[in-house]
Amino acid sequence: MDYSEKQLQIMETAENLFAEKGFNGTSVRDIADKAHVNLAMVSYYFGSKEKLLEALFDHRGESMKVKLETIIERRDLTAMQRVELLIDNYIEKVMSQQCFHRILAREQVLNNAPSTAELILQMKKRNLELIGRLIHDGQKKGEFRKNIDIPLMMTTMIGTAHSLITTKHYYRELNKLQDLSEEEFEKLLRKKLGNHLKFLFKAMLTYEA
Repeated sequence: MDYSEKQLQIMETAENLFAEKGFNGTSVRDIADKAHVNLAMVSYYFGSKEKLLEALFDHRGESMKVKLETIIERRDLTAMQRVELLIDNYIEKVMSQQCFHRILAREQVLNNAPSTAELILQMKKRNLELIGRLIHDGQKKGEFRKNIDIPLMMTTMIGTAHSLITTKHYYRELNKLQDLSEEEFEKLLRKKLGNHLKFLFKAMLTYEA
């Protein structure tokens, strides 16, 4: 669904607070105060804190779906080029939406609300179906090998990207990259992570690494 500017402002504020303090550690009043809106406005737009979290997942999930569909429909690219574009897009999404992905990881572990768990499951199924179309297209054209475990392949991308980005301070220390500015470091991280995942995916999808 389309959200108004005020709704998006409240959702962005909630996203930051949920990531920082956790869902249970954040009150509706915290969100209203931080968003500089009346407490009643949050209830008017979303009904409850749980519904606000659902709206956030709906908003982020729909954005991901639209982007995936755009990539899959790029007929000017080979299947492998579209996979590489998908990897670049996912890395950019995780790095630009770190608060949301922190919430997503936490909700999958804690399973606070059945309704949110169902939203996450449906989002995963929808994304997997879209990515499956791309992989099957590559298989039909002889670009990709048969018998690919697509859910496990996607877990490799999601887990690797999320782990590295959420613990990037360790990667920085271990590789002695403290002299880089934050902008330089994140640019390097995008490049290294992208190259790493593309190498892995090429090995998984084709007969050559």
